[in-house]
Amino acid sequence: MDSNSRIGDRTFNLRERALDEARRFAVMFVYLWVLFGLFVLNERIILDQRGIDFAAHGFALVNALVLAKVMLLTEDLNLGRWMRRRPLIYPILFESLLLTVMFICFHVAERVVIGLAKRETVEASIPAIGGGGFAGVLCVAVILFVALIPFFAFRNVSRELAPGQLHAMLFGTAAKVTKDQ
Repeated sequence: MDSNSRIGDRTFNLRERALDEARRFAVMFVYLWVLFGLFVLNERIILDQRGIDFAAHGFALVNALVLAKVMLLTEDLNLGRWMRRRPLIYPILFESLLLTVMFICFHVAERVVIGLAKRETVEASIPAIGGGGFAGVLCVAVILFVALIPFFAFRNVSRELAPGQLHAMLFGTAAKVTKDQ
């Protein structure tokens, strides 16, 4: 095999990997955007009932972009690979819990960095998650944990089935036709 052929294969593999990463990122982004959009909608309804104007729609978009990247990097670290030998419920719950902790920690770190850039103290920069206190953080953590379960359930069940089979089962593509024959 000549060197041009190897370079061409590497370029193709790099392009293929980049497309796969972009697809994974897009799926994570859309899932998180919908999730955070629902949080914003809920907050808007509650504040509107109290006569408080609220228009932070960019929150969902920006956080979905940033946290999808965090999610992608965390998945690439493959921290839950040791759970894959166990029944599917374990990796699903573990990955949901891991990302919940990562999202909360990343949110706090992000706010602290922004606060420090604005010359605030670390203490003043720490966000009041869920209204503040342990109960607030716990409420947000439980909501995030439960909201991430469907994502990781889909991901893990799909990994256990043949490539594309779950997608085909859900959206009725070629795999369904072969099953009916």
